[in-house]
Amino acid sequence: MGLSGMGMVAIGVAAQIGWASMANANEYASQLQKVLEEKVRPWLSEQVVVDSIREQNAAHASLQQSNIDSLDQQWRVQADTGSGPLIERTLGNALSSFLKEKKSANGDLLTEIFVMDNRGLNVGQSDVTSDYWQGDEAKWQETFSAGPNSVFIDDIEFDDSSEMFQAQVSAAITDPDSGEPIGAITFGVNIEELE
Repeated sequence: MGLSGMGMVAIGVAAQIGWASMANANEYASQLQKVLEEKVRPWLSEQVVVDSIREQNAAHASLQQSNIDSLDQQWRVQADTGSGPLIERTLGNALSSFLKEKKSANGDLLTEIFVMDNRGLNVGQSDVTSDYWQGDEAKWQETFSAGPNSVFIDDIEFDDSSEMFQAQVSAAITDPDSGEPIGAITFGVNIEELE
């Protein structure tokens, strides 16, 4: 489907749910911030989150950009086929299990959750992402790189596979001992489920 065809689908769906025009995330910023503060931030200091990030930061301390690119390429190939050692190891770890539970506990509100390390590589996630390295994207650059209290709210997009409008919210994750950023989290929010 061409770009204009996709726009027509999104506008048609937007009209079906009562939106006169495409919404932008800024219109929902206070509601999305509320989801972060009430539903997500309370568990960002849980031991499984902090320990998982600390362990991966230590394990990846000597990675060069070429190593990061290689891991990202492995992930993309495995994501295209639906599985592989890197995906299975990541989705099978304790943090991913924790994130899957948090997603499930929030019903249809959260569409995905993933945590990144200090290099922008996924540490754990509720669902398979299209790539493993987020370090070249605003979700990591505008949070981890911007400081301990940084939050980034991305534009609302229509997801064809889930047939819903969603926005991604990202925030820095801080070390409870030092107060310094050690990683970041991104979670998708189903706009139709906002209060």
